[in-house]
Amino acid sequence: MIVALVGGWKAIGQYPGASHPLWFGVLATACLLAAVLIVASITVVQPGQTIVVQLFGRYIGTVRQTGLQWLVPLTRRRTVSVRVRNFETARLKVNDADGNPVEIAGIVVWQVADTARATFAVEDAIGFITVQAESAVRHVARSYPYDGGAGVESLRGSTDVISGELAQEVAERVSVAGLEIIEVRISHLAYAPEIAQAMLQRQQAAAVVAARSTIVQGAVGMVQMALTELSRQGVVELDEERRAAMVSNLLVVLCGESRATPVVNAGTLYA
Repeated sequence: MIVALVGGWKAIGQYPGASHPLWFGVLATACLLAAVLIVASITVVQPGQTIVVQLFGRYIGTVRQTGLQWLVPLTRRRTVSVRVRNFETARLKVNDADGNPVEIAGIVVWQVADTARATFAVEDAIGFITVQAESAVRHVARSYPYDGGAGVESLRGSTDVISGELAQEVAERVSVAGLEIIEVRISHLAYAPEIAQAMLQRQQAAAVVAARSTIVQGAVGMVQMALTELSRQGVVELDEERRAAMVSNLLVVLCGESRATPVVNAGTLYA
């Protein structure tokens, strides 16, 4: 086409009065412009990417098929990735449901579901989902205690429940931008440094109390079983004072932290 254009213009120069060379030059120019438009309208769509197409400011569609594609001439195109992406929020300092300051961060796995809304509804989809995810993490962290007792949902003990609620809340916040949330998980959870040592001591004390309670319950059951068997089998008859002394000795042996040293009574039972 370029050769035809050059030849046409040479013909015009040689025969300025002739009409055919003039039309030939105009036709060659039109063909060249058409060829340029056609070539410029061919684009390559990579796997995991789409192209949002606008014609004179109006959205006309999204090209999702990969490979060499021909698009409408004179259109504006924006490449939008639909790959699965993830990011980790900043470590946020918030107060839990009990008012204790904690540090928390989450990992958000997401992808673009609606390319048109992701392009036109928000200024920056990545910045938008980052801010909304951090806001959702703050809100959920304030709704639960860091650690709870038996049957109490907490940030540390109910990870599946917390992850599900986080994913739902982030999805609701970013739906306006056409983004899909695949998963949200807590990646960091700890007490704030200023109370970490005190809370650790409290946890250790609670663990010691729980362990002691279990030991005492077991020891009482064993003492009761021993007294019942002694009475049932008629091994020995104990009055109330001796029974109380036996209970005391057994509890000391069973509940004591150090190993008990037995003392053998060589006399009578009532000596």
